[in-house]
Amino acid sequence: MSDNQDYLKTSEGNFRLRADVLALMLKGAGYAAAFCVVVGVFLAVTIWIGTLLPPESQEAPDPSLGSVFTIETTAQV
Repeated sequence: MSDNQDYLKTSEGNFRLRADVLALMLKGAGYAAAFCVVVGVFLAVTIWIGTLLPPESQEAPDPSLGSVFTIETTAQV
C-alpha cells in the first residue's frame, strides 16, 4: 500500500486556485438561488393580492393601452 493519502492533492500549487474558484461558483449559485426565491415570492404575493380582489374587478376589461384605443374607437362610432 502507498503511504500517499493526500486525496485532495493539497501539496500541489493549484489547490488554492481550485478551492477559490469553487467557493466563488458556490457563492454565485447562492446569489442566483436567492434571486429566484425573491422573484417567486413576489409572484406569489401578486397572485395572492389578485385573489383578494372582488369578482367584479377580475371580470373588468383589460386596462392595457390597446384596450383604451378600442374603447375610444367604439365610443366615437
